[in-house]
Amino acid sequence: MLNFFYRNRGQILTLTWEHLWLVGVAMLIAILVGVPLGILVSRRAWLRKPVLGSTNVLQTIPSLALFGFLLPAPWLGERADRLAIVALVFYALLPIVRNTYTGILGIDPAVRESAIGMGMTDRDLLLRIELPLSAPFIVAGIRIATVTAVGVATIAAAIGAGGLGELIFRGVAMVNDQLILAGAVPAALLALFADLALGFAEKRLRTPR
Repeated sequence: MLNFFYRNRGQILTLTWEHLWLVGVAMLIAILVGVPLGILVSRRAWLRKPVLGSTNVLQTIPSLALFGFLLPAPWLGERADRLAIVALVFYALLPIVRNTYTGILGIDPAVRESAIGMGMTDRDLLLRIELPLSAPFIVAGIRIATVTAVGVATIAAAIGAGGLGELIFRGVAMVNDQLILAGAVPAALLALFADLALGFAEKRLRTPR
């Protein structure tokens, strides 16, 4: 097995990079969309059910079915990587939005009232009180979303988006355990590394200074 990995290291590294690129771009977009959406939901009660409900529904759609739904879209259907990134963003939104919203609403009301009493504007309250205090919850949501995205990205190979899923699908088609492991092991290691790194960041944010 190690010999197989060594002989095919170039291809494995290339597909690993493709996998990282898909997940990285998707997570960046998901954070840029999900965190502001979570903040908005925490301030507009009437948005909570539609926003959280919609992101929850997206999570329940099987990945292959979601790729199929997005495939006819004119701009997305032209590039498999675009389609895969949008699908990964959809899957990543729920934990990020939910944890941002939960983290902000979980702040002690007395802390918020004290900040307002000191003359803080809504912007100051958000940047200096709410986001720092809710940061561990937000990072926890990003952690869950990233690990999920690493796993779902392997399915993106079914639509030609590349990544480590190519080796897994090829191995299944050829009934070749070495090919399957060549895709599954690096994907599992990426998910484990992301979980440990973001778990460490979450722990640091939770530790009082």
